[in-house]
Amino acid sequence: MEPTKKQKKQKVLLMGKSGAGKSSMRSIIFSNYTPRDVRRLGATIDVEHSRVKFLGNLTLNLWDCGGQDVFNESYLTTQREYIFSEVAVLIYVFDIESREFERDFITYGKIIKALQEYAPSAVVFCLVHKMDLVQHDLRERIFDERVAFIREKSGNFDIHPYATSIWDQTLYKAWGGIVHTLVPNLHIIENYLRQLADVTDAEEIILFESTTFLTVTSVTSKVGAINPHPDRFEKLSNVIKTFKQTLANHTGTPSSNPQFNEWAIKLQMVSIYIARLTASTYVLVVVPPGEADFNCLRVNVQIAKADFVKLDLTGELPGRERRGSSAAAEGGGAADEGRQEGREE
Repeated sequence: MEPTKKQKKQKVLLMGKSGAGKSSMRSIIFSNYTPRDVRRLGATIDVEHSRVKFLGNLTLNLWDCGGQDVFNESYLTTQREYIFSEVAVLIYVFDIESREFERDFITYGKIIKALQEYAPSAVVFCLVHKMDLVQHDLRERIFDERVAFIREKSGNFDIHPYATSIWDQTLYKAWGGIVHTLVPNLHIIENYLRQLADVTDAEEIILFESTTFLTVTSVTSKVGAINPHPDRFEKLSNVIKTFKQTLANHTGTPSSNPQFNEWAIKLQMVSIYIARLTASTYVLVVVPPGEADFNCLRVNVQIAKADFVKLDLTGELPGRERRGSSAAAEGGGAADEGRQEGREE
């Protein structure tokens, strides 16, 4: 009998003042808009619901809440229980250029109280948005000042603040962090990736969601940790998604389609391999240069695919905790032998 999907739904509230940039960031991340495309978006009226399938068995119920005063009043009174019940994540967007600074924080404080009442275990992300409009040498100080005010109004919630802009990789960093908190069985995925890294001598492995190309998680070796670019995952998300959209434009196919199954970049210092792992994920692996290491990697990624398909269907990797070894490790013997023979030649 074929395994059936165990759907896991997570309610995500996207809130903030009207014009703060909520719908723009949502459209860029989930609907493949470019920053220039979002100029034609209108204001959100009341609540726009969208379901985003994410990592096979995970569905995000995204509630984009209009930020006009009349809607905020409704959310906090007549719709209070409907809006704030069973919330997994609140994403609150602050416009760094808002001229109603104090009023914004009063509204935020009321929303936090409602969240505390109906979903006290929710995770709160605060995005200080449009940071590209702030003078570069003042950004860190102004951001820190805003975060201090936000924490004062956040009650018992330990917020996760991000400085964001639709014009750079900061948006991907913030939303990658949000998705990271929602993925079920993340520790199982990370353990599996560590085993795959050990088998292939990988310096780094990054798991991406296939539609948004947000970073789900990653594992890094001691060698990979030396990399001097801490924002490389977000930059890769941005670059690969742009490449995927370019392919869609040239082929005339929907940008939501996979577009490619695998590609490789072989350089003097490293080899980079990206492959479609399941219908909802891609994996990017960095290994030492050389054909033997690269061929070993491709074999082990193919072995890993079957287990990750199982994860998409059931939310579990087969026998991961019981056996303490992965299919990659089991299949790694043959691949390791092939790699060793290649080196001897």
